[in-house]
Amino acid sequence: MIPAGIEAMNVFGGTACLDVMELAQHRQLDSSRFENLLMKEKSVALPYEDPVSYGVNAAKPILDSLSGEEKERIELLITCTESGIDFGKSISTYIHHYLQLDRNCRLFEIKQACYSGTAGLQMAVNFILSQTSPGAKALVIATDISRFMTIGSGGRISEDASFSEPSSGAGAVAFLVSENPVVLQIDAGASGYYGYEVMDTCRPVTDSEAGDADLSLMSYMDCCEQTFLQYQKRVGGADYRETFQYLSFHTPFGGMVKGAHRAMMRKMVKAKAPEIEEDFMQRVMPGMTCCQRVGNIMGATVFLSLASTIINGNFDTPKRIGIFSYGSGCCSEFYSGTVTAEGKKCLQSFDIEKQLDERYQLSMDEYETLLKGSGAVRFGTRNVELDFQIIPGAYDSVQGKQRLFLEKIDDFHRVYQWGL
Repeated sequence: MIPAGIEAMNVFGGTACLDVMELAQHRQLDSSRFENLLMKEKSVALPYEDPVSYGVNAAKPILDSLSGEEKERIELLITCTESGIDFGKSISTYIHHYLQLDRNCRLFEIKQACYSGTAGLQMAVNFILSQTSPGAKALVIATDISRFMTIGSGGRISEDASFSEPSSGAGAVAFLVSENPVVLQIDAGASGYYGYEVMDTCRPVTDSEAGDADLSLMSYMDCCEQTFLQYQKRVGGADYRETFQYLSFHTPFGGMVKGAHRAMMRKMVKAKAPEIEEDFMQRVMPGMTCCQRVGNIMGATVFLSLASTIINGNFDTPKRIGIFSYGSGCCSEFYSGTVTAEGKKCLQSFDIEKQLDERYQLSMDEYETLLKGSGAVRFGTRNVELDFQIIPGAYDSVQGKQRLFLEKIDDFHRVYQWGL
């Protein structure tokens, strides 16, 4: 069997971010409970940023590293999002256009809450393994943003959003899948998947989430256990502690990951508290560092965790990473792959942490200004021209950077421009 997996991967964490402790204090949230989120910052989408611009800005550095011939071999483009801008038209068409990909390419979109990115990866991997087009490549882009709407004259956040505002972020992860899996070689067939109907988190209307936080936590933990048990059935001798040198989790917030890992260590290896904490810091925490700075970006979050694991882990010798992906509603999967020193070097070449460092730090007044103006590009907007000067400091911070931004919506058609 030929190898297959991720050849290159990049993260785009947006233009602006917010200190979530400042947000918690501003919202007068219980500080003791808030600390359990294990969050530091969250990326915040500006009105002229959307899932298309995020996805293009994540993918473009990858494409710029390819030769013309290599770029022409991208025959499959999958976008993975729950932040779609149309009930029928996929954002893959916009992304395909602005990345100037070859027209002999399949374009479509996947929606399955936060599991969508993994669904896209597995579909791309199996396209490569099928050898229906030897040498072809697939580009998968998981891109999601959170926009919160204020209500009433007091400018309050809606009650449905209050529980998720501190941890909901914005970002995109793009990865190229091919027969040359430099970054991550997938363990083909080594996966356990598990799903059932549950109303834990949903988007019953286009611009707002609803759900039961406690039910979501229980479903996440149940799926983590059941997917790994299914993985064990397919991979004889797989051991939760010994088989994987690192673990990358879908990370809605750090406390949920820590709780799931603690439960798994107790059930699977009968570990006690001190060794659980040590194991968490050694195998899980490397994958949480970037997540703590961006927030939950839905289908892209597990790949943000994977990128963080590779950036912060030690891969002087090849290491296996166990990956847990969960999407509300629900569908989940535990799978694995190996990373080498070459893979870490490849990922580091995209300077992901530097890009996060360079984001514009919003004040609370600036953040509130964005909330009040967020309805300008809400789902179904027919005509609008975006104000790039809504936050002057953010505008100034991207001068000279070749990034894509939303310029206007003209009779529902979105028009983008490079640079500002």
